[in-house]
Amino acid sequence: MLIKKFTPTARLPQRATDGSAGYDLCADLPAPLPIAPGQVQMVHTGIGVALPPGTAGLVFGRSGLGVHAGIVPANAVGVIDADYRGELMVGLRNQSAHPYTVQPGERIAQLLVVPVLAPELKLVDDLGETARGLGGFGSTGKG
Repeated sequence: MLIKKFTPTARLPQRATDGSAGYDLCADLPAPLPIAPGQVQMVHTGIGVALPPGTAGLVFGRSGLGVHAGIVPANAVGVIDADYRGELMVGLRNQSAHPYTVQPGERIAQLLVVPVLAPELKLVDDLGETARGLGGFGSTGKG
């Protein structure tokens, strides 16, 4: 994966351990950025990526930020298309009752690179049968 720094202060994405699925994305800020309860702020990362062909980047929240501080991606999961070449930005929502301040260089999200299937679409009159059939939400029971 190719990485470009748009600013000299941008931190390159890194995996925290050899077993980490995602690359940590860090805030590229000139100063601390407060996020009030219920507010959304777009946070710069200062980097861009060229993803491998046939992949997409999925931007997920960091467990600690979400559980301990209530700071989560505003759109739940961000999607970076393989042909996007701009700066990666992360919309963060403060879903807690307390203000939170994002610090310059702070790890704010994680980027997972995943394969993408793009099957040809075919319009049909019948989708075939399955054991579940038309059963919707909750149709398979609890537990």
